[in-house]
Amino acid sequence: MKRAWLLAVPLLLASQAAPAATTSGSGALAVASLVADQSPTIRPRDRTVLRRLFGGRAEATFPIGRKIEVRADSVVCQAGNVDITQHDCTLTFADRTVSEQGRRAHELYATLIELGARPEGAAGSLHAGVSALACTVDPHVVGQRAGGGAECSFTPGAP
Repeated sequence: MKRAWLLAVPLLLASQAAPAATTSGSGALAVASLVADQSPTIRPRDRTVLRRLFGGRAEATFPIGRKIEVRADSVVCQAGNVDITQHDCTLTFADRTVSEQGRRAHELYATLIELGARPEGAAGSLHAGVSALACTVDPHVVGQRAGGGAECSFTPGAP
């Protein structure tokens, strides 16, 4: 009986889900802005504010006390390590799936790695992804240019 238990322990440990992770600062603002560009739930005004903040224009006007929430069920990107022209991402928002290719996909892929998503290789491409992405951006705090105002939580790895 003891042997069966000892054999089961590694299997149980391997099946555990990746722990949730959090990040704040520049990487959080970057991923929030990039994901918001494709999110069906982000208001156009909020999308514009995030683009301005991410573009270095911290003086964006926004109602005091209101924050921008950016969520995605999953963000999965791949980059070719044989066909080096291959860059694509799939963003899933509840009932909508969006694809990005080329430069914007590479930007999102690199940002996921910056946040701590580990790239994994498979058949000529590297994959990096997160699930349960939830970001909060406070434009007024970001506008103070003191390093705060953007936080994200996520589960590393593709769903």
